[in-house]
Amino acid sequence: MSTTDLTYHTKAGNPIRATLYGSPLEGQKPCIIYTHGFKGFRNWGFVPHAGEFFASHGYAFLAFDFSHNGIGEDGETFSELGKFEQNTFLTEVSELDEIITQVAHTNWLGSDLKGKIGLVGHSRGGGISLLAAQNRKEIQAVATWASVSTLDRYDKATKQTWRQKGYHEVMNSRTGQTMRMGLPMLNELERFANTKLNVLSAVQNLQRPLLIVHGHNDETVPFYEAEQLNIYGSPELTHLRLIPGANHTFGATHPFQKESPTLKLLLESTLAFFDQHLA
Repeated sequence: MSTTDLTYHTKAGNPIRATLYGSPLEGQKPCIIYTHGFKGFRNWGFVPHAGEFFASHGYAFLAFDFSHNGIGEDGETFSELGKFEQNTFLTEVSELDEIITQVAHTNWLGSDLKGKIGLVGHSRGGGISLLAAQNRKEIQAVATWASVSTLDRYDKATKQTWRQKGYHEVMNSRTGQTMRMGLPMLNELERFANTKLNVLSAVQNLQRPLLIVHGHNDETVPFYEAEQLNIYGSPELTHLRLIPGANHTFGATHPFQKESPTLKLLLESTLAFFDQHLA
């Protein structure tokens, strides 16, 4: 399987590290851009497996790390917690927007991409994908995996403590690290939750094919958020797929062990969707 490691420096000067599975040089392939979620990264669990899966079915699959996701140069370790603390939602939307431009309008992937482009976002990455896609006509189709329907996930008391301390702490249960979210994130939520960061409004504006896949046993993002996305989507263009028994990561862990039955269903249903709208 052909894989290529790439680096892009954003307009703000931040490095974005990416991995391309498959090659657009092998004909006019459609490209799928994968967006990771909160505490996610391009090498997490099922992502390389998904990249290989879609590449084996004729797609170029691009996975990347947001510049402030906390992952260092090794692509595996949360060694940049200072950046993680300064991350914001609009930073991620802006960076995905720049990645779309690089894929659609430059030879960053090795040649001018002639195929169609789709987005896949997991968890928070689903919301970020929808926010970016609504304004980018180059995106022909979007799939979300266990996506959030809102980025404003914190109650009033949490926000008050966040403001007083200057940060909000979250535990990374996998690594045991305590990770801080700084005031820039809170400031954005309080200012833009109902405007620039309104995921449901983005779904309403999308007006392109949308696949919403969610696990029935999702312990992190409840299934009713998938139902909310579906309600706001175009009835003719939006499809909701419930996977019985699936959790937030569709049975995958990090390091990746094997393809679970629920992950297999996720990948196959997403492939069928993109075959219909991108191939």
